[in-house]
Amino acid sequence: MEVVAVLGASNDSSRYSHQAMKLLKQHGHKVIPINPKEDEVLGEKAYKNLEQLANSGQKVDTITVYVNSAISEQYEHEFIRLAPRRVIFNPGAESMALEKSLKQNGIVVENACTLVLLRTSQY
Repeated sequence: MEVVAVLGASNDSSRYSHQAMKLLKQHGHKVIPINPKEDEVLGEKAYKNLEQLANSGQKVDTITVYVNSAISEQYEHEFIRLAPRRVIFNPGAESMALEKSLKQNGIVVENACTLVLLRTSQY
């Protein structure tokens, strides 16, 4: 079972981040929602930001990103501190600067759609 942090998780079922959380859970992954406006998403305790998650000591295998680069780039240090095996930038969440930094720190970066990866057995 992989531990997946969903940056930008939402309780709004029309949001792709919500759909990804649901599908990740259906595929047997442990999901950790990250959103400053949510206390929990799909029954999982939400962290307010990556800093709070990093401070929790929780091990994370993948971070899938559903926020724009103006938000994600604020947490460059926390991405690196969490040291996930990979980070997935979903469409619209790409960040060249953050991608470069993550790669320099040995973190695999994918610019892909988590939903498509899961539905096509490429996750």
